[in-house]
Amino acid sequence: MRLLAISDLHLASAVNRDALASLPDHGDDWLILAGDVAERFDHVRLAFEHCRRRFARVLWVPGNHELWCVPEEDGTPPRRGVGRYDALVEMARSMDVLTPEDPYPLWDGPGGPCVVAPLFVLYDYSFRPPQVTRDRVVPWAAEMRNVCADEMLLDPTPYASRDDWCADRLRYTQDRLAALDPALPTVLINHFPLRADLIHIPRAPRFTPWCGTTATENWHRRFHAKAVVSGHLHVRRTDWRDGTRFEEVSLGHPRQWDESRGMAPYLRDILPGQG
Repeated sequence: MRLLAISDLHLASAVNRDALASLPDHGDDWLILAGDVAERFDHVRLAFEHCRRRFARVLWVPGNHELWCVPEEDGTPPRRGVGRYDALVEMARSMDVLTPEDPYPLWDGPGGPCVVAPLFVLYDYSFRPPQVTRDRVVPWAAEMRNVCADEMLLDPTPYASRDDWCADRLRYTQDRLAALDPALPTVLINHFPLRADLIHIPRAPRFTPWCGTTATENWHRRFHAKAVVSGHLHVRRTDWRDGTRFEEVSLGHPRQWDESRGMAPYLRDILPGQG
């Protein structure tokens, strides 16, 4: 029995969809889907269906791609902002997939007991150099052509900005985590990294403003995390901070992984872990 994780399946790609369909049965294992499953609802639904058949429990957190306002295959007008997120949560619940809005489950398998906490915390552009002001951050990133497509596709409705949506999610999430039994360690799951010093993307050095919020920098200590899972960066790696293991678990676009190996080797072992 293992707690496994992967993110950034990007199922708009037929190659990635075929790899997902070829995943073997994992029996009693749990699977974390740490965001950027797909842009369209039918592809997200496909992922939930496949994974629920192969894993005892599936947990999902949204990435920015799930929140993009894109038309569906059947021509359905795109849902926007919080309404889009709520519709994704409703779909997940209908398929017995746990979301950031559900009670956090207790993992009592190897490496436990441990509270597994799916989070939805956005970004607020605070991962930027101190000399760059908030109003200048997008032009600063544009100087190196690093502007995120969220600027066009991620509508924060009914919030005035993504910053405001992030602030509200921070308040909500902190309250839920603070209510947990402090005697139990946690596994924190968020699509975006919780710390700026975990961002290693040399190909896009000014992409950092769309990668998280400084408000979560100490959450691994504050909420007793044994492990923290994230994606978004498409740079698979393991880091340690203050005795906590941080796992970036992206699969990525076809050019970023070895199709001949299939998807299964890219599932990261979170618990019991490897040391």
